[in-house]
This record gives sequence, structure tokens and C-alpha cells, in this order.
Amino acid sequence: MAGKSAAMVLTAPKKLELREFPIPEIGQEDALLRMEACGICGSDYEMYEGAYSLSYPFIPGHEPLGVIEKIGSIAARRWGVGEGDRVAVEPMVGCGYCRECRSGSYRLCSGGGRSYGTIPIQNGPALLGGYAQYMYLAPQTIVHKVPADIPADIAVMFNPLGAGLRWAVDMPGTKFGDTVVILGPGQRGLASVIATHEAGAQRIIVTGLARDARKLQLAREFGATDTINVEQQDAVAAVKEITGGEMADVVVDVAPYDPDTVTQGLAMVRRGGTVILAGTKGRNPVKGLFSDRIVVNEIRVQGAMSVDLHSYGPAIKLIERRRDLLAKMHTHTLPIQKAEYAIELLAGKIPGEQAIHIALTP
Repeated sequence: MAGKSAAMVLTAPKKLELREFPIPEIGQEDALLRMEACGICGSDYEMYEGAYSLSYPFIPGHEPLGVIEKIGSIAARRWGVGEGDRVAVEPMVGCGYCRECRSGSYRLCSGGGRSYGTIPIQNGPALLGGYAQYMYLAPQTIVHKVPADIPADIAVMFNPLGAGLRWAVDMPGTKFGDTVVILGPGQRGLASVIATHEAGAQRIIVTGLARDARKLQLAREFGATDTINVEQQDAVAAVKEITGGEMADVVVDVAPYDPDTVTQGLAMVRRGGTVILAGTKGRNPVKGLFSDRIVVNEIRVQGAMSVDLHSYGPAIKLIERRRDLLAKMHTHTLPIQKAEYAIELLAGKIPGEQAIHIALTP
């Protein structure tokens, strides 16, 4: 297919620029996606800031939603989609052959797996991120059909909602009647509220800062029973009071950068409970971590990296059913040319503005 696609390229930390790239030819095992929207998550800001060791330049965007423009016959058969189908694209592209991929944990691929939105433009077709008009889909890509009647800026929430389902329900095994504490009221924290409420959690406690008042109010609308302003209250003491000293069955840490939430989470969970660490802290070490607390109380601590098909599929079905509720979380739709502004906006760096979920459109 001839032609070019505009895309935003991260050339260095805090340097995004608009470029054009040739649209690649499509073979039998790959496809071309015409972008409708791409969500932004907190890790996009961390990449923009240079918190990760990544090779530049690359096209960011690992939450792509779009329509199959062209697809090879083998890919169409394998993926179960055809030209004109609307799909959500999983960010991780595994090798398909390593131990992790063969066991189904392709998000942890050790055989050269890659994530869309982080791949240098010199490593194959350049259009490997969602901040673009078109996106190349490699042979090992996993896609999910999305109903065409869902607005794009809501449908693109498949990624944060999938994270909420996996991190807050599937991984810790949240059950009906459980008490769950969610550290951080960003879009993945709010998605965790929705997920645990759907799972039947009896008490859902969400922590945040004073500037998060709107998000904490939204958390209550989504099913949270209690919210804590950590700048006005001792969060651990508040959880103890709310639970009558029983503490939480599950703690989900989705707070970015702040390593203090790790020790907070360990202090909030009951004996034999589970702490899920999903909020990346950059290069910030955890101070004051006493591992004996984990040993003596038999606390299960598990890291959560990305999402997989077991959660993306249910997330899309939940979006179909609860689209009006999820629309409350979406705050901004902006063109890709304003990607830098959008990233700063999501990070709370724009005075007088507050964002929860942002979709970029071509």
C-alpha cells in the first residue's frame, strides 16, 4: 500500500516531534491498522521523562484501537479478523518460542519480545506505536474485536480496564466479600475499583492526594466504599479504623513513582493477605522495607507486568455493558499533534487542568 503516515516520535527525553513515514507493504502474516484512538497511561509519561532505559527514537503509544486496513491471508486466518474489522491491539508481541511464550506468559517473553510504543524506528517498519495515523501489526500480534458502536474514546479503555481486572481481581484472587485497598486513583486505580466492585468486594478503599478530590469522588461513584486523603490522614491508621483492625485481604499499589506506597501496602494487608505491586517507581528505591513483616505474616507479594488475553477479552465485554459508567472517566480527546501537551496534562503538570483518561486521535 503506497502512501505515508504522520506519527509523533520521541527522539529523546521530553522531545516529541511530528514526522512522516512510508506505509509498509503487508505480507501474508502481518497487517496494517488505521488508527482511531490511542490511550495514554502513566508509563507514557515515565517514558517521556526518560525514566526507562529505552533506545531512541521511537513512536510511543501502547494502547491502540483501530480498523484493519489491510491484512495478509495467514494473519486473517490466525487472528480471526478481516479488513474493516475494528480491533484493540495488545501491546506485547512475544517471540512465540521461548519458555514464557510457550507457557502462555507471553507478556514476559525472554526471546526478544517487544512492546508496541517502545520499539526504535530503525528496528523494522517504523510505524510500531499508536501515536500515528497508521500502525504496522507484526505477525505475533494479538488483537481483539471491538464492537463498532462504542465511541472510540471509550472503547480504547480496554487497556486500563484490562489492567484493573487482572491486577485487582485475577492475580490476587479477589472474592465476594473481600476488603480491597487501592493505592492511587488514576485511571488504573479507578479501573481496579470497577473490577473489584464487579467481583463482589464488600469494602473498597481508595487512597489519593488532595489534588485527587475529583478522582476520589469518581471512585465512590464506581463502587468505592471509603476514600482516604493521605495528606490529611495517616493512611495505614485510616485503614485500620475502617476495617475495625482486620485490615485488607488485598492491596493493589498502582501509584507511580512513590516507593512509600510499597511499605504502606505491606502495613495495610492482613496476615495471609496479598499485595500486588503494579505501579512502577522508576529508579526510586523502597526505604524502610522490613522483609520480616512479609515472612511473619505470610504476606503474598506479587509484581504485575502488563495484561494478557485473559483480561482483555472480559474488559471489552465490560465496556460494552458499562460504557456509560466508563464515560465518566474519560476527560480529554486530543489530536496526536498535541501528544506532548496530553502527556503533561495526564501527569498533572498543566495548571488549572485535571485529566483522568485521555485518548489521542489521528
